[in-house]
Amino acid sequence: MPRVLIIAEDPEAVRQVATELDHHDFTCSVSGIAEIDQQFIEQTPDVVLLEIDNHDSIGMISRDMQQRSIPVIALTHLETVSSLDGQLEVDDFVTRPYNTRELVVRIQRLLHSRNRDNAELIRCGDLTIDTGRCEVTVAGSPKIMTFKEYELLKFLASNPGRVFTRDTLLNRVWGHDYFGGDRTIDVHVRRLRSKIEDSRHCFIETVRNIGYRFQRTR
Repeated sequence: MPRVLIIAEDPEAVRQVATELDHHDFTCSVSGIAEIDQQFIEQTPDVVLLEIDNHDSIGMISRDMQQRSIPVIALTHLETVSSLDGQLEVDDFVTRPYNTRELVVRIQRLLHSRNRDNAELIRCGDLTIDTGRCEVTVAGSPKIMTFKEYELLKFLASNPGRVFTRDTLLNRVWGHDYFGGDRTIDVHVRRLRSKIEDSRHCFIETVRNIGYRFQRTR
């Protein structure tokens, strides 16, 4: 069964969420911030649910998860959604009060996206995407990114030369029922560029008033 780890400032407050997820065929455990390392020794989760209101703590933990290539879903208040899109590196979110069915669907979507890759390589100049290992390198140098950054890059690189609107990218990478706007795409493209582009490498092109396309290899 898929392993889910819930990290919370108050672990007792999310015990009911863990119990409900257990009933949906997940193996769910709960950790406070101080016990995270021990939980990873005991269990390597497939998905992390993060219920923390302190943005510094969220940023620190989500960066640690991206280094481990583990998707992160933030459990948060609706009013903090815009800051999650603009500042924090998480793959999805669910707002309070939590709907268990929605949470299950979002976890399953992330797991499906993560597991459907095969072992083929996508190569575009110096950029290589190993879809079996979910690894990205540029000129042999590994690049660490979040799960959604990786999914967006893989989608664009799989369709070089094609122009995609922001709405299309949201639907294809995040899903048609994702509660977010155009800014989500712009933020993720900006992060991708900072990680994979430099004076010698330019992969993602902005198409004014439309969206983005991945440049064909010359």
